[in-house]
Amino acid sequence: MRIGVPKEIKNHEYRVGMTPSAVRELTQGGHEVVVQAGAGEAIGFSDDDYRQAGAHLESSPEAVFRNAGLIVKVKEPQAEERQLLTPDQTLFTYLHLAPDPDQTHDLVASGATCIAYETVTDDHGHLPLLAPMSEVAGRMAVQAGAHCLERARGGRGVLLGGVPGVSPARVTIIGAGMVGQNALAMAVGLGADVTILDLDINMLRELDHRYGNRIRTVFSSADQLDQCVTESDLVIGAVLIPGASAPKLVTRDMLRRMPDGSVLVDVAIDQGGCAETSRPTTHDDPVFIEEGVVHYCVANMPGAVARTSTLALNNATLPFIRQLAERGPVAAMKENPHLLAGLNVYDGQVTYREVAEAHGLAYADPRSVLP
Repeated sequence: MRIGVPKEIKNHEYRVGMTPSAVRELTQGGHEVVVQAGAGEAIGFSDDDYRQAGAHLESSPEAVFRNAGLIVKVKEPQAEERQLLTPDQTLFTYLHLAPDPDQTHDLVASGATCIAYETVTDDHGHLPLLAPMSEVAGRMAVQAGAHCLERARGGRGVLLGGVPGVSPARVTIIGAGMVGQNALAMAVGLGADVTILDLDINMLRELDHRYGNRIRTVFSSADQLDQCVTESDLVIGAVLIPGASAPKLVTRDMLRRMPDGSVLVDVAIDQGGCAETSRPTTHDDPVFIEEGVVHYCVANMPGAVARTSTLALNNATLPFIRQLAERGPVAAMKENPHLLAGLNVYDGQVTYREVAEAHGLAYADPRSVLP
């Protein structure tokens, strides 16, 4: 199979769909890999590295897309990239379609097969291709929040861990999934006063056992969420409903009652955000202030640590890329139900229920649409 790896063009996105090591695995298996020149240079992967791994280099995205059966990316295709897709191609990348009607309609119109990293599953019901970026984003959320609490960034001038004689910052983490657990580890390590909320009492029990009296675990209800958010210096939104828009748990009224200069890091922004006031920002202009609260809502947070993120992502995606290339997308999805769970768009139809519901489109069962 011919596999295309274009250079990412989203704002400050330096990750790349395949490392030279991953390319070597595919070319040694008899596949042709076409990489856009400069795709990995920003994170230390030179064009020569790709050539030595067996890749063919092209200078333009049009040349990379042309005749490729499988397109491997990191972030959702931008408008100009979506116009290059054809019905005989398979796109394998993060899509996050639920909050993005323009992308959804363009992918439907393209006729391409579109498999989303974020909805591929595993034997344990987890999301193995989302997990590495959730780990990165969770850890980065605490770093970003600590930075935003500094007065120069609009924050209230609070040091996350405090100092002897001065209380540490109060941190609330909403959601105890992969993002929340990694944010928790970082916040505890920096000495913050941390509360984590979730609806899964077993997960809260596990975290309580792991951290003891260094944290507070709270079963999430409207009253408890309101109290925790409004008393916080830093709130981290780590809510996920796979493939669906994030619920708006943090209201404008809650933010209005937070101390001026408090910070919200909304890691759920890829799925629309979990606060009523959230809107996507970029690494160029990462924050805005609303209701006196500094909002950090960068939609591709792991792109800031692109080398670490690329290596972690490729560790997870390579087995699926190999399966798609060796078996062909249709056969691979028929054989692997976890890969089939990643199918969001096929032959002009939306095949992920939450995406269809988000946009008022007809839903087609992925098990019934494959030939």
